[in-house]
Amino acid sequence: MAMINKSIPEFKVEAFHNGEFKTVTDADVKGKWSIFLFYPADFTFVCPTELEDMANQYEELQKLGVEVFAVSTDTHFCHKAWHDSSDAIGKIKFPMLGDPTGAITRGFDVMIEEAHQALRGTFLADPDGIIKVAEIHDLGIGRSAKDMVRKVKAAQYVAANDGEVCPAAWEEGQATLTPSLDLVGKI
Repeated sequence: MAMINKSIPEFKVEAFHNGEFKTVTDADVKGKWSIFLFYPADFTFVCPTELEDMANQYEELQKLGVEVFAVSTDTHFCHKAWHDSSDAIGKIKFPMLGDPTGAITRGFDVMIEEAHQALRGTFLADPDGIIKVAEIHDLGIGRSAKDMVRKVKAAQYVAANDGEVCPAAWEEGQATLTPSLDLVGKI
């Protein structure tokens, strides 16, 4: 099912964040741009490379007013153990949401039921909690946080500039398009 322009699901979970356990809800997410970064499991192979990649882009995302939420079906306890034992995961400064019931994972439609794990799903929600970007990868294909930063900038530009759209591979500062009858067939 397509997730674009749908609200993020309601949830209430425990998270590991900045050395502490805390409760995070869907209401806590609203009011700023948010990335939900689903991954299959802690203590695996591709997952730490992706989370470290996102950790390396986190400062830039924070400057853009974006919070990142890593999500797996592991518990917040497992997230803490992984954070404490892995150099890559130890770099993470964003909340790691535990979803042992699978409620969030199912709510974003990325649950692999037979494995009780998430697909590699990345979702960008606007400050109203409306999903603007949805990207899902097979388990063996890692994602690029740098490209997600580009997509955040494009989504924020479109939100702030009514009537304009960003063409393929658009980077901040490049020309945008204003769809109109005069533009049809001229690109």
